[in-house]
Amino acid sequence: MIDRRTFSTTAIAAVGAWALPGVSLAASSDLPMNEDGLHVQPWFLQSFLELRDDHQEAKDAGKLFAVLWEQKGCPYCREMHAVNFRKRQIADYVQENFVVLQLNLWGSRKVTDFDGEELEERDLARKWAVNFTPTTVFFGKDTPEGKSGKDIEVARMPGYFKPFHFLSMYEFVKQERYANQGFQRFLQDRFKELEAKGIKPDVW
Repeated sequence: MIDRRTFSTTAIAAVGAWALPGVSLAASSDLPMNEDGLHVQPWFLQSFLELRDDHQEAKDAGKLFAVLWEQKGCPYCREMHAVNFRKRQIADYVQENFVVLQLNLWGSRKVTDFDGEELEERDLARKWAVNFTPTTVFFGKDTPEGKSGKDIEVARMPGYFKPFHFLSMYEFVKQERYANQGFQRFLQDRFKELEAKGIKPDVW
C-alpha cells in the first residue's frame, strides 16, 4: 500500500524579530524551487493535504506539526531559506522536532482543514487570517474535533524572524511554554539565561 510520503511528485512577535526595509537579503540563485515558484526544503512534508492526517503523522513520529505559508516572489521567504534554514542548528532542530507542511498563500490546491472543510489554499489562508508571508502556524499534540486550524493553533510566527528569534519560536512551541507565558517573555528569560552564562546571542 502506497503511503502519503511515498506519493510525493510546510499572533506572536518579538521586539527586534522583524526584518526591516532595506535589509540586505541573501542570494538565492542556488535555492531549490517548486513549480509554484516557492523555495523548498527537501524535508518538507509531501502530503495529500488532509491536515488532521498530517498532524497525526507528526504525532506518530513523536513530533509537532506546523504549517508554513509562503508566496512566490516573497523576499523574506527567500531570506528564511537562504539564511535560517541553512544554519545547521536551526535545520536540525526543526527536522528533529517538527513536521512542516508548506502551503501557498495564493495556491489552488485543495486542502482539508482540521474541521473537515475542503478549501483551496488561498481560501484556507483567508479562513485562518494569514495575510502575509512567511507565516508559520503551530499546533499542539492534540487537536479537538470539529475545530478549524485557526481555532486550535497554539502559536504563530507572523513574518520573517531573524535566526535567533526564529529558532527560539520553535523552542517555545516544543517546550509548550505558550501554555503559561507569551513569546516575548520567553525571549526575555532566554536572554537572561544566556547573559548569566556570559553568552551574547547574535540576534541580527
